Amino acid sequence: MIAASALDYRELARRRLPRFLFDYIDGGSYSEVTLGRNLADLGQIALRQRVMRDVSDLDLSCELFGTRYALPVALAPIGLAGLNARRGERQAARAAETRGVPFTLSTVSACTIEEVASATTAPFWFQLYMIRDRGFMRDLMARAKSAGCVALVFTVDMPVPGSRYRDYHSGLAGAPGFTGSVRRAWQAALRPGWAWDVGLHGRPHSLGNVAPVLQDSSGIEDFFAWMRANFDPSVSWRDLDFIRAEWDGPLIIKGILDAEDAEQAVKLGADGIVVSNHGGRQLDGVPSTARALAPIVQSVAGRLTIMADGGVRSGLDVVRMLALGADAVLIGRAWAYALAARGQAGVDHVLSLIEAEMRVAMALTGTTSIAQITEDILVRESPA
Repeated sequence: MIAASALDYRELARRRLPRFLFDYIDGGSYSEVTLGRNLADLGQIALRQRVMRDVSDLDLSCELFGTRYALPVALAPIGLAGLNARRGERQAARAAETRGVPFTLSTVSACTIEEVASATTAPFWFQLYMIRDRGFMRDLMARAKSAGCVALVFTVDMPVPGSRYRDYHSGLAGAPGFTGSVRRAWQAALRPGWAWDVGLHGRPHSLGNVAPVLQDSSGIEDFFAWMRANFDPSVSWRDLDFIRAEWDGPLIIKGILDAEDAEQAVKLGADGIVVSNHGGRQLDGVPSTARALAPIVQSVAGRLTIMADGGVRSGLDVVRMLALGADAVLIGRAWAYALAARGQAGVDHVLSLIEAEMRVAMALTGTTSIAQITEDILVRESPA
């Protein structure tokens, strides 16, 4: 199958990955209402087509936190991404470096911070959750700084893990230890390409950054048990003081979906936010990010960098998010599908597709730079 879009890579990933890994990437929480809204609401954003505007010279670059990037796009943090291809986070980081965009490493990655740093010369971002063990958090931030990470993405919408039915059905989470292991092994056996590339040659299969606290227990069940026990439901805005005391670089708060929370992020000195509902993987039934973005932009635009994710599957979607007021966009599933299908080459290709799609969307809306992609290119609803 020739991949011409991120959706094509989704199908390739479905064919290659064991079910428990594909469903982990692809699924959302509960009935996946918000997951569907992310896609549907963003797809309904209509753009004004303009003609005869001289779009022969397009500039897609943007500046984020003092660094110039080739595109207003970053690779979002994806948990367990390193299990989708051999040492997957290393491959994704190299593709991001090639395309001149930031890569964000998840706390719960297969590859450690240090392993990813050894694979790329480009500084990357590090994502962190609020964990009960503040000493462990302090150590992670120190390791990220030592490895040259230039921004911290602090995820705040996961004080408790969401309930994801697909993960229970696939045997990834919730099944008793032996039963879950047998189900996953059978699913892996049905995907011999993955089993050879990742299952056999992609070791170690530990969660690299979390492995020290898991000690000798490093199976998937142990990881999910550790998450449930160690994510901190007592987290509050006061805890940003702790983060700021340990991290002196750009601080990005990920998981903002309400204008009042965006205001709090500004007041407490965040450098950026990510308008996000965790890809529809946490509280099902909340608004899509496309709908949540506008009031947040109206509230805090100009006072910090506003990024967004959720439902972005193409360069056209990136332009839509920018027109709604985002300064940049994080893509998640789009790069995870591509990584699972074809490794580094897949991630590089999907980023090239996004760039090409952005160029078409910009040319046909009469914009020649990222700064020109504003609400002026949106079709306004007619009054009732």
